[in-house]
Amino acid sequence: MPTSTGGARLSDLRFADPQHEPGWGHVVVPAGGSSELPVDLRPVAVEVAGAGRLHDLGEWVAATWTTSLLVLDRGVVVHEWYADEVGRETLFLGASMTKSVLAHLVGRAVGEGALALSDAVTALVPELRGTGYDGTTVHDLLTMTSGTDWVEDHRDPRGPASRLLAAFADGGDSRALLHGVGPAVVPGTRFAYSTADSQVLDWVRERATGRSYATEVARLWRDLGCTSDAVVAVDGSGAALAGGGLAASARDWARVALLAVDGRAVDGRRLLDAAWAEDAARPPYPFLAPGRLPSSITTHAGFGRHWWPLDPSGGRVTADGSRGQLAAADRHTGAVVVKTSLWPYDDFLVDRQARDLSYLGIHALLDLLDPARTPD
Repeated sequence: MPTSTGGARLSDLRFADPQHEPGWGHVVVPAGGSSELPVDLRPVAVEVAGAGRLHDLGEWVAATWTTSLLVLDRGVVVHEWYADEVGRETLFLGASMTKSVLAHLVGRAVGEGALALSDAVTALVPELRGTGYDGTTVHDLLTMTSGTDWVEDHRDPRGPASRLLAAFADGGDSRALLHGVGPAVVPGTRFAYSTADSQVLDWVRERATGRSYATEVARLWRDLGCTSDAVVAVDGSGAALAGGGLAASARDWARVALLAVDGRAVDGRRLLDAAWAEDAARPPYPFLAPGRLPSSITTHAGFGRHWWPLDPSGGRVTADGSRGQLAAADRHTGAVVVKTSLWPYDDFLVDRQARDLSYLGIHALLDLLDPARTPD
């Protein structure tokens, strides 16, 4: 399997690189196919207005610490670029893009009748009775409106998010930490970004289906025809870091984004219900619409079912991982942009500007592939 890792490194996020860092367990997800994506490279020229100036493609790539950039037009690779020392065989840590893969797995479980959005969390995971997840549903977890007292701050080494990740670094039991999450507000009334919600969501999905995250990703990889192995970080008990521990090639991240268009794989096979793909891309509450999330997260996207709508109708949607991991799709044209990055994280203002500029560039690239769009 490929052994190099680019983009966001787990160690840089106070995680660990599951392939290189001692003490980090991981499971290999085997490649699911041998047919590469078709390629028809052509010049790509964009002008990105952001951060107080205009950027051409090269300037935007540099200004956002890009490590790979892949552009697909209806399943065909039309642009592919990698930074020095990484390439097509590199496994790029998706960080929280891993959550959007989890959404695909949940969508399949729902479509297959193993799970329902209305299912109570504690009906499937009774170990969480008496915690903040008592009284929440699958839908609450998918939309990160569980109402728990979780605080997602990876810059705080003593905070719950850092302690959760430490369970993966030292071979601990990450699920035991979820017992300490308490209630804060009524579920369904407030958005709070929460890797704990994702971890509980995967626990619920696993109980409903009897299959682990890694097992289901392997099935997805097979059905998508992914051509490279991937890796999933696991803790000492074998539970996956379903909220941030999947590393895959840029081309395979593109296949993940393509599935968000209409629930079909590159070869046209339906893997998700069309209605699921539609609903996953739409904000279910007004406060989840683009521009309505806390500004510390972004003013350029909203939140759906573990995917980030880039417009109110969900016509464009992206997976989003810390430090600039993005796999975006235009659901009208089928265009996809994958961008991995490695920008500084400790300075929240740098982090915010790089994310904002990245979103603007993603839109500019998707605009190029929209024949119905008239130039501004």
